[in-house]
Amino acid sequence: MTSKAKMHFEISERKILLRFFDVVFVLGLLHLLGIIFDFHYFKISETNFYWTIILSVYVLFFGSVFEMYNLQVASNQFQITKSIVLATSTTVLSYLLTPIITPTLPEKRLQILLFYTSILLSLFLWRIIYVRFFASTRFGKKVILICDKEELEGLVKGLQSVDPHYKIEGYINSDARDSKGFEYNFVSHIDLDNIEDFIIQKGVSEIVIASQKTEGITVELYNKLIKFLENGFVIREYTQVYESITQRIPVQYLARDFYKYFPFSRSNQNKLYLIVARFLEISISLFGILGGVLILPFILLGNLLGNRGPLFYTQERVGKNGKTFEIYKLRSMIINAETSGAVFATANDTRITPFGKFLRKSRLDEVPQFINVLKGDMSVIGPRPERPIFVKEIAQIMPFYETRHVLKPGLTGWAQVNYSYGETIEDSLIKLQYDLYYIKHRSVYLDLNIIVKTISTVLFYKGQ
Repeated sequence: MTSKAKMHFEISERKILLRFFDVVFVLGLLHLLGIIFDFHYFKISETNFYWTIILSVYVLFFGSVFEMYNLQVASNQFQITKSIVLATSTTVLSYLLTPIITPTLPEKRLQILLFYTSILLSLFLWRIIYVRFFASTRFGKKVILICDKEELEGLVKGLQSVDPHYKIEGYINSDARDSKGFEYNFVSHIDLDNIEDFIIQKGVSEIVIASQKTEGITVELYNKLIKFLENGFVIREYTQVYESITQRIPVQYLARDFYKYFPFSRSNQNKLYLIVARFLEISISLFGILGGVLILPFILLGNLLGNRGPLFYTQERVGKNGKTFEIYKLRSMIINAETSGAVFATANDTRITPFGKFLRKSRLDEVPQFINVLKGDMSVIGPRPERPIFVKEIAQIMPFYETRHVLKPGLTGWAQVNYSYGETIEDSLIKLQYDLYYIKHRSVYLDLNIIVKTISTVLFYKGQ
């Protein structure tokens, strides 16, 4: 049996592809410019090769800050255009203003214009190619699910909403009590006898097992899967696929003995990592407090005009190992905002003052929490600390919620940079999935990723 499977790029592969050819196109066009024109500002040679390294780092860093490697942005011509202009402008400005590690400023302004234009055009050219060719459906992966039919809708949405190139073509109903199937959103039910023909016709290249009932995996189905393995098909378990695509832990599909085999990141016990992280937290907090002091006059004026009341307030939150502490914040709501009891804040909460909306969007309301970091109540990166009343309520409904408290809560975190403000229990479940992913995969690389995404959140005014 031979499938007409097409080439497919995984999410991580597409991001590597974007980064690699961003650098290749920029350096390639600049090199070509130096050959064709009398362009002296930037030349690639053995004596100044480090210039190319610095420029590459700037392109990749500011490209990340301005979301050029967000696949949803990268696949949209309008959004990526805005990101390219912002990333190019910031890259060129930073390159020009660091002449110690970059070429000295040229005497002719035309050289600067050529430098800027070449970077802009090279990025535009590559991203047009990516949108028209690599982001098209021709590189999609076609998949078959093995699952119970009542879980089909949630399983399909969980994957295709994040990666539209991951196309679920059909499913095999694994419910032994009800073998009849139905179609959902063009996902066809497949009879086991016809599965080979379906794979060949649709060009399926992967089978994902999402059934939690072992009795649904019959001897006949098991033998079919073995045959597919022998023919080179990839067979994966749903939770692994979900985690790799969404970068979340799918707690809703795991049994309650999750704790027995949850592989916490080694960084959580790595003494060197923890010492370096603490040193950086103290350094960042001192700079954060200094920045807060410098803008304090403007904050006081805004509070006087738009808040009319106390500037600071404290609130009890749950920290590491379930211990409570007082968190410091700039007040963004009206005084006595919770006279009727504690409730989740919403995106358009009427309790938020005009100036408070600015503080939240810019994340300035969280600047006083650098004091919490210095005190050791919080870290810079980690799950957001929740209020005790909400922790108690959510933990009764949601398994594994208390797992968030194995780490110090953070000013920012994987959940905050990937998901909007939690307004409901369902939102808390999604944020929990991100928090558990961070706990499992905590590393220097993931921390840097969160910091870059946080900078992007502040610059794009996306706070809640």
